[in-house]
Amino acid sequence: MDKKHTTTSGIEIKDVYTTAPKNEELPGQFPFTRGIQKDMYRGRLWTMRQYAGFSTAEESNKRYHYLLAQGTMGLSVAFDLPTQIGYDSDDDMAEGEVGKVGVAIDSLKDIEILFDGITLQQITTSMTINATASILLAMYIALAKKQGADLKQISGTIQNDILKEYAARGTYIYPPKPSMRIITDIFEYCSKELPKWNTISISGYHIREAGSTAVQELAFTLANGKAYLNAALQKGLDINVFAKRLSFFFNCHNNFFEEIAKFRAARRMWAHITKSLGATDEKAMMLRFHTQTGGSTLTAQQPLNNVIRVSNQALAAVLGGTQSLHTNGYDEALSLPTEAAAKIALRTQQVIAFESGVTDTVDPLAGSYFIETLTDEIEAAAMMYIDKIDVMGGSVNAIENGYIQQEIANASYEYQKEVENGERIIVGVNKFTQKEEGIEDVFNIDESIRTIQIEKLIKLKAERNNEAVTKALLDLKNAAGGNENLMPFILLAVEEYATLGEIANCLREVFGEY
Repeated sequence: MDKKHTTTSGIEIKDVYTTAPKNEELPGQFPFTRGIQKDMYRGRLWTMRQYAGFSTAEESNKRYHYLLAQGTMGLSVAFDLPTQIGYDSDDDMAEGEVGKVGVAIDSLKDIEILFDGITLQQITTSMTINATASILLAMYIALAKKQGADLKQISGTIQNDILKEYAARGTYIYPPKPSMRIITDIFEYCSKELPKWNTISISGYHIREAGSTAVQELAFTLANGKAYLNAALQKGLDINVFAKRLSFFFNCHNNFFEEIAKFRAARRMWAHITKSLGATDEKAMMLRFHTQTGGSTLTAQQPLNNVIRVSNQALAAVLGGTQSLHTNGYDEALSLPTEAAAKIALRTQQVIAFESGVTDTVDPLAGSYFIETLTDEIEAAAMMYIDKIDVMGGSVNAIENGYIQQEIANASYEYQKEVENGERIIVGVNKFTQKEEGIEDVFNIDESIRTIQIEKLIKLKAERNNEAVTKALLDLKNAAGGNENLMPFILLAVEEYATLGEIANCLREVFGEY
């Protein structure tokens, strides 16, 4: 019997495709299957980002200056685990985690050091932060104000996508409903004060890293996006204003054509979703997205093979029409990336942009029998999931009753089974193996960082106006107990040098923990 060929989502692949669905669409026109700009990369390349952040603000600042000197166009900040879940470096809960998976940020002082020598109005900054996004954004705003920036010109993105934290990633603090309140407060505040800021990056990346298929990543991400739209509409916000500031964050794994089709389907689906909820402005219907190559596809075995995987994934993201791209370092299955690995990752994007020719025409794969058919099939499979989630009352309910988590767990289990029984080949892992070839140079984080951060906190608390801090925190607590927008209160607390942990604890007292 012939072996059945399928994509990673189980969509059957035919031997040959002789027709494609008729598609008269043009790029830059609703529903944007072929790209959101009519000239795409001929007009402007995607933003080349490198995700970086480790140890102290001082050390991360050095890496940012290095990356900017190598030609990176935007910064992407990684925060350590205590920062992500609202603990200062001196908290007992922070022990063993300070500065490990990202930079430790305890107060506005650390943000001032992190961006030392960098003019915020001249760059775009993406911050991978969710539960404490409001606090980190407030710190960024406070620094921009100190630099004398025009807040109307400040641009960047906070991830701020709490729903996928409950479903796939785990760095939540408060229960879903108060968390959604904080997010819509950010939407409302930024629409007035920071009109160019992307207030949420609705993230499929972590859903995919947790083991979902490509179809599930697409479906659950757009279902979450729909939940944010509905929450903002309930708050009385105008979809034609706030939907322009939503962006998405997708993963790109190894199945080349499936990934390209996924991105094309995503744009078309989102255009129809926003239109169905009342959007009339085309810019509010455009799905703009950042892509990161697949961290979970990288292998510790034969790590240099990861250079090829990342190149393949980056090319798929570009052919799929991404607005922004981060390429992973080849050594990331072993440690945070070394400078050498970060440079090769950035050079991969530059080679694709300037040497491959794929940027010369818009949507080069449009009209491919295979790509057009696969785009339709992925859309149909993802819509089945979204319809099911709608029947449950939307993403928040689907997460609260464990449906999305269970679907991801099942897909992850099936994938692992296929790898272990050899049905799915991973080069260097279950085929073409060899005795370990270790990379000598891995990136290590010193345990002394926590001591450095604790000393900074002691000094900060001795020098700041503690009466003003106490008052700012009390005002925030009272506001959290009512219905006021929390962002101005968080900003005031940050400007008085209240710490991230103090602000998060103040909200814990009102909202509780999940």
